[in-house]
Amino acid sequence: MVRKARIRLSSPNLEDLQRVCEEIKAISQKTGVRIRGPIPLPTKRLVVTTRKAPSGQGSHTFDHWEMRIHKRLIDMDAEDRALKSLMRVRIPDSVHIEIELV
Repeated sequence: MVRKARIRLSSPNLEDLQRVCEEIKAISQKTGVRIRGPIPLPTKRLVVTTRKAPSGQGSHTFDHWEMRIHKRLIDMDAEDRALKSLMRVRIPDSVHIEIELV
């Protein structure tokens, strides 16, 4: 039975996320482990709308702020060498990573 490692990555910074995905792909090529992905998942948009004027006077004007959370999914065979080298990857603070053994 081949075990798989499911890696879920999410980050508001797309460049950092892509860099980590490329490092994981390089690790799989070095160790010869089969990999599926990175599969792009739907981007989550967090929108905050606030009134510009704190009082009720004047015209109704609003400010809009948006933060996008980009997500990727990578499936790879759970081999000891690959997982050990995966743990040594430098991950920026903006990238959130979850590794699940399936």
